[in-house]
Amino acid sequence: MSDNLCFLNGDFMPLAEARIPVLDRGFIFGDGVYEVVPVYGRKLFRFDEHLARLNRSLGKLRLPQPATREEWLARCRQLVAARPEEDQVVYIQVTRGVAPRDHVMPANPVPTVFMMCNPLKPATPEQRHQGVSCTTARDFRWERGDIKSISLLGNVLARQMSADHGALETIMFRDGHLTEAAASNVWIAHEGALLGPPKSDHVLEGIRVELLRELCEDAGIAYNLRPISEADVRAADEVMLSSATKEILAVTHIDGEEVGHGALRGKPGPVYARLYEAYQRAKTTMSI
Repeated sequence: MSDNLCFLNGDFMPLAEARIPVLDRGFIFGDGVYEVVPVYGRKLFRFDEHLARLNRSLGKLRLPQPATREEWLARCRQLVAARPEEDQVVYIQVTRGVAPRDHVMPANPVPTVFMMCNPLKPATPEQRHQGVSCTTARDFRWERGDIKSISLLGNVLARQMSADHGALETIMFRDGHLTEAAASNVWIAHEGALLGPPKSDHVLEGIRVELLRELCEDAGIAYNLRPISEADVRAADEVMLSSATKEILAVTHIDGEEVGHGALRGKPGPVYARLYEAYQRAKTTMSI
C-alpha cells in the first residue's frame, strides 16, 4: 500500500485524492475537533485515553460519535501499516459535515471523518541534551481551551511568535497565571515536585497530564495541579513541555533568560531526567 494513505468518510485512498465539499463546516467555520495519537514501534500509545478525549471534545461540540472503538482502532492500524516508519502519529479529525452556511448547528449532522498518518518527529539529541528556548505571551485565545478544536488560529499566531524569535514554543499566561503553550502543556519543578496548572476551560486536558501523574507516582516525585503565577514560572527550578510529539522536554531559556538556579541554571534538571527515563519505559508498556 502507498505510504500516503488516508481515510475519508468510510474509504481509504491516497492522500492526494482526498476531497471535501467547500460547504463542509470544518472548512467554513472550523467547526470540528481533532486528536493526535503517537505510534511507537507501530503500536498506538495510550489509544484509549486519546479516544476518550476525542469523545469529550465531540460531546462539548454536540457532535455525534461517528465510530466505535473497534472501528477507530482498525482504521488507525491500517493507516499505520501503510507507512514504512516504525514511529508515527495518527491524525484524526471530525467536523460537523456539509450544510448550508449558517451559524446555527444543523439538526441532524453527518460528520466528516478524516484520518492520516505522518512520521513522528521526535526532539533532537541536541534538544534533549541542551533543552529548548521559549518565548512568552498573554493568552489571547478563546475561552474554551478544553476543547481540542480544529479552529487553531490563536495557537498558530502564538506559535509563530516563538518561531520569529528562533524559539520552540510560546508559553502563555491568562490574568497572570500559566495556562499552556501554543502546542504543549507546560510544567514546572519546585523543590523536587512537578507542578502544573489546574484543569479548567482555559487548558486542554493533555493526555500527558494523567500520564505524568502516573510516572511521578512510580518515580516517587510529588505531583500537584494548582494555579501557577508567571513569577512562579520565571523562578522555577525547572520548566518542561509535554505533548504527543515532544513527550517531555526541558525548557532551559525563557525570553532569553536562563531557567533554574546554581550549577543547573540553563540546563535540563533532575526532575526532567527522571521523567524522561520513565516516559521511555512507559512507551513499551502503554501501547497497543
